[in-house]
Amino acid sequence: MTALPEKRFPSTTSSADRPLTLRGVVEADLPELHRLDKEAFPEEPYHYFELRQAYDVHADRILVLDDGESLHGYVLFVTTSDGYVNWIKSLAITHDLRGRGLGRRLMLEVLRRLRAEGVHQVRLTVEPTNAAAITLYRSLGFDFEGGVHKHYFGPGEDRMIMTLGL
Repeated sequence: MTALPEKRFPSTTSSADRPLTLRGVVEADLPELHRLDKEAFPEEPYHYFELRQAYDVHADRILVLDDGESLHGYVLFVTTSDGYVNWIKSLAITHDLRGRGLGRRLMLEVLRRLRAEGVHQVRLTVEPTNAAAITLYRSLGFDFEGGVHKHYFGPGEDRMIMTLGL
C-alpha cells in the first residue's frame, strides 16, 4: 500500500480564534495600522502620512492588538505638554471582533498607564450617534462635557466631548 501525499488545506482558524497580544506599535506595523484604520473609519480614515507622523512623534502612545498575522485594534492617545490632560485621539477595533471587550481592554491599559504617569484628566470626542462607543466610555466613568458640539471637526462633523478625572 502506498502512502498518499499529505493534502494541504488553508487554515480554518479565524482571527477570532487566535489570541491577541496588546503591545506598542512598531514601524513595521504602519501599513497594517493604515488598513485597520480604513476598515474602522471608511468615511474618514487617517491618511498614511498622518499615521506615520503620529508614529514618529507619539510611537509610545499607540497601542495595538495583534494576533501574529494582523492588527485588530488600536488606540492613539496624546498628553498635553504640561502632563495634565490626555486626549484619546482614536480607538478602533476591526468589525469582526467588535463587541468582545477589546476596546475596553485597550482603554483600561491606557487609563492604567496615564494614572501611573500622574495625568489628571482624560478627554475624547465621540460622534453623537455612536451608541456603542458612548456606552463603553460611560462604563469606564467618562461624563459628557456639555451637549453636542456642532461642527466640531468642520461642517456636519458634530461631536460630543467626554471627560474622565483620574
